[in-house]
Amino acid sequence: MAVFSVGVDLVEIARIRSTIDKFGERFLNKVFTAAEQAYCGSKQGGAECYAARFAAKEAVFKAAGTGLSTGMQWQDVEIVNDENGRPRVTLSGKTGELFKNKQVHLSLSHTHTMAIASVVVEELPGKPSGDQQ
Repeated sequence: MAVFSVGVDLVEIARIRSTIDKFGERFLNKVFTAAEQAYCGSKQGGAECYAARFAAKEAVFKAAGTGLSTGMQWQDVEIVNDENGRPRVTLSGKTGELFKNKQVHLSLSHTHTMAIASVVVEELPGKPSGDQQ
């Protein structure tokens, strides 16, 4: 595996809970896709779920090395779970273009107070990345 970049983010769950309480659907619709909202909304610990996905999106933006400044959008990064419950990253828009020919690996974890996400972006073999840094 040739590592292209890494990103990590740590989020206070209370901060996400407070933001959801204050801004409600406006915040949720800006940051999270419908599928993410359906998944987290079905969980007893919804704030923990949202916080982990928020951290994952931030970790992807950090791995890009540019943050949201280059036209990437929150909903360009979608965190879905496979049939075994493992979180996966689906990319679209500007973020998908930036990570073309890359594989994004994700790990999520949380306690009652904090959520963390770690991202490793792998260069796919035989597929040149071009000038994406």
